[in-house]
Amino acid sequence: MSAELVVGSKRVTARLDWAFRSRETNRITIAQRPNLPLTLFLVSVPLDWALSGHASAHKLVAVIGTICLGWWAIDEVARGVNPWRRVLGVAGTALVISRALALLR
Repeated sequence: MSAELVVGSKRVTARLDWAFRSRETNRITIAQRPNLPLTLFLVSVPLDWALSGHASAHKLVAVIGTICLGWWAIDEVARGVNPWRRVLGVAGTALVISRALALLR
């Protein structure tokens, strides 16, 4: 990016481009098709709700879902294709910590 992109709305455009442009493909990447750990987490959420009356099954699904979310979040922080994806990984990590603390109660 050139230094000329610092005037008015062009500054915002340059920052958005920096945040969302994939370092691998050079395309704008906001969301991607879920990978295996995120898919497993997304499957675990409704299953967790459905099993809320069965304590041991509910806890097992919640633990597995939390592990899968942690797997996804750490992968995004470490290998996210742009800063936006890495921020999503940090947010996912915060959610994992929150879920893990709730499971320990």
